[in-house]
Amino acid sequence: MRGINIANVTRWLEKNIDGAKGPFEFSLIAGGRSNLTFRVVDANGRRMVLRRPPLGQILATAHNMEREHRLISAVGKSNVPVPVALGLCTDDDINDAHFYVMDWVDGEVLDSQEKATGLPNSVLATAADDLVDVLADLHAVDIDEVGLGDLARRDGYVERQVKRWSSQWANSKTREVPEIDEVSRILAAHIPPQQSTGIAHGDYRFGNCLVDTATGKIKAVLDWELCTLGDPLADLGYIGVYWAEPGEVNTRENDPTGIEGFPPYAYLVERYAKRTGLDVSEIDYYVAFGNFRLAVIAEGVYARYMAGVMGDDNSNADWFRDSVPGLARIALEKLNSLY
Repeated sequence: MRGINIANVTRWLEKNIDGAKGPFEFSLIAGGRSNLTFRVVDANGRRMVLRRPPLGQILATAHNMEREHRLISAVGKSNVPVPVALGLCTDDDINDAHFYVMDWVDGEVLDSQEKATGLPNSVLATAADDLVDVLADLHAVDIDEVGLGDLARRDGYVERQVKRWSSQWANSKTREVPEIDEVSRILAAHIPPQQSTGIAHGDYRFGNCLVDTATGKIKAVLDWELCTLGDPLADLGYIGVYWAEPGEVNTRENDPTGIEGFPPYAYLVERYAKRTGLDVSEIDYYVAFGNFRLAVIAEGVYARYMAGVMGDDNSNADWFRDSVPGLARIALEKLNSLY
């Protein structure tokens, strides 16, 4: 099993996870450029999840297992649904990289319209409501009380993010895209005041949540790699990057919205505002920023393809290249509607 030293990890699990009993069955759930996720089943049928960095990863700061483990352990003290953290291994001799183990949570990741099609409209409506309510609960978590007060700077989140991704664009671009430069300029010139500081997930959407398809309730929020402290509205705006209006063609294959049963994005924004009391009048700024960030990320991936560091399979290179101008245009439209 690539990524798992079965003998070493077996011994570690039996020693460090209460009640875990070998032999263990390991199977890859998700892999690629992000962290690797393995399903682990022990001799008694108990299911767990093991997370480790990608194979060959040498930048620990980019795929920090201790940080992820700390985050789900802390958030687990609140009413936000996350898997229970079971253990952390920081000995590279065990499995060539740090890893952590969490409890298995039953649920479906609604990361396509196909997975949502056929579910009752009432379930989809509840899922949309709960997506917003869980996000509001996350942003209401007392960061000091759960031990995350020192996770990152609390102020100036959007300003720092705009500077970071603008610099990233300058360093990674393979061609000129005037729309990106214009978006960067407008974002920097109109940074909204940060109304509050909370846990900013960084990649909050249906694709990173487990949903109970019988009820529509969110069972667990996953993938905390990009989490930090910051402006909560960035997460709400990011949902808007993926959300398709009812009946609208969804250009994002990894999102279920756009089919009957899901409400319009404006409904989510209003529900969030009622739950949190935050002023959402400039939410399109945050949607624009989310599109801008994705455009820069896509250009960076394309640049790595062109540099030959993404392996021999370049079949996805054109997709990343072609998505950049479209994301930039959407961001520009959002900003032009505001300013």
